[in-house]
Amino acid sequence: MGLELRQQLKLSQQLVMTPQLQQAIKLLQLSRLELLDTVQQELLENPILEEAEALERTDSPDAESGTATLEDAAISREADWDNYLGEFSSTSKQAGTRESESLEEGMSFEARMTKATTLEGHLAWQMCLSNFTDKEVAIGECIIGNLSNGGFLRIELDEICETCYAEFEDVERVLSRIQRFDPVGVAARTPQECLLIQLEVLRLDDDPILVSLVRDHLEDLEKNRYKPLARKFKLSMEDLKSYLDLMQTLDPLPGASFSGGDSFYVSPDAYVYEYDGDFVIVLNEDGLPKLQMNSFYVETLASTKGEDKEYFQEKMRSAQWLMKSLYQRQRTLYKVLDSIVRFQRGFFQSGVSKLKPLILKEVAEDIEMHESTVSRITTSKYVSTPHGIYELKFFFNSALGLDDGSQVGSESVKALIKKLISEENSKKPLSDEKIAEMLKDELEVNIARRTVAKYRTAMGIRSSSKRKQVF
Repeated sequence: MGLELRQQLKLSQQLVMTPQLQQAIKLLQLSRLELLDTVQQELLENPILEEAEALERTDSPDAESGTATLEDAAISREADWDNYLGEFSSTSKQAGTRESESLEEGMSFEARMTKATTLEGHLAWQMCLSNFTDKEVAIGECIIGNLSNGGFLRIELDEICETCYAEFEDVERVLSRIQRFDPVGVAARTPQECLLIQLEVLRLDDDPILVSLVRDHLEDLEKNRYKPLARKFKLSMEDLKSYLDLMQTLDPLPGASFSGGDSFYVSPDAYVYEYDGDFVIVLNEDGLPKLQMNSFYVETLASTKGEDKEYFQEKMRSAQWLMKSLYQRQRTLYKVLDSIVRFQRGFFQSGVSKLKPLILKEVAEDIEMHESTVSRITTSKYVSTPHGIYELKFFFNSALGLDDGSQVGSESVKALIKKLISEENSKKPLSDEKIAEMLKDELEVNIARRTVAKYRTAMGIRSSSKRKQVF
């Protein structure tokens, strides 16, 4: 078989992702805050782009007659009236200087540069104020650096001894001192140890029944085994309840108050209002700059030659494509949201209980777009509705079949499960099987007990045995 080189022409079609198309796809899936950062970055890098600013009318009489000019406004704004009035001025120059100072200049450095206190920092601060030797400080830093979010020690004492080259007795002594720092019970190795330390600090460890309940019967208390405990300690149910009330004042997770994350603030991308029996969609463009091309660069482009002209032409194409992509993003968001409002009209009228099953394909076919486009435009987007702020992904949920052949959304079933549990008798909580029967009677929905348990667990609701309250 011989090998030879040959040239031939071949005509074919293929999809090429241009940089402009990649930018348009990226803008679709950006959240509102990320979009603002992207636009501001483009304003800094592209000299052709600028933010359009509307000229505001002044409140002077001349402005009402149409004779006011920009020069007049600048003169009135820049005039040094204090020097003109001299001694007859109501404020001195020093007072005017103080008023013009930034508010931050009068604040302390700690007030301007601050952050939330961490558990490690709080304990290290107390250790610095205590009478610790250098060796004990090293052991304490090792202990503090190996705490969980709840404040429990995640490392064995033998490992601390090897890491710090310390004796076991020294590590135990330092650990005992840290456990009595604020919050009391931190660096404990078990929940029982944590609660016992708190009882000791509160001087409640002289009660043998209370100590035994904490040390030996936490699992029985968790599973509501109250009657055997009452018989064992020869207590009435009222006396046992007083012990339980006292134990509930203790903190089983002493470090949890320091491990809370930063608050997550949401800026809705759109608002849905009910007006005259219909729903109106208003896109949130507050803070989003209105872009335009700089007229100076556009006019000088015709007289520019060489590499400078190629540079400005490239920047102009980039600016035009960005403005077009932003318009297309807002247009797509409006179309998707309008379709969601039509599909989920029952939700916007009555709330979560009327949420219908919906998938991306249905919305994509309704607005004649691809499913991937709908998926991108609904990612990290939020809408303000008459019933609260929701992510657009919330309106897409699976379906459960009804006896009449129709379907109901899974989120509606979850909302009803939550409502049934909130209205139950705490002494006789509803089991998952009972909830499934009630759903079948009320919604006529075919749902299994394990499905109820799955939804209940997803909502963070405990089982009926743990929800039961004897007292």
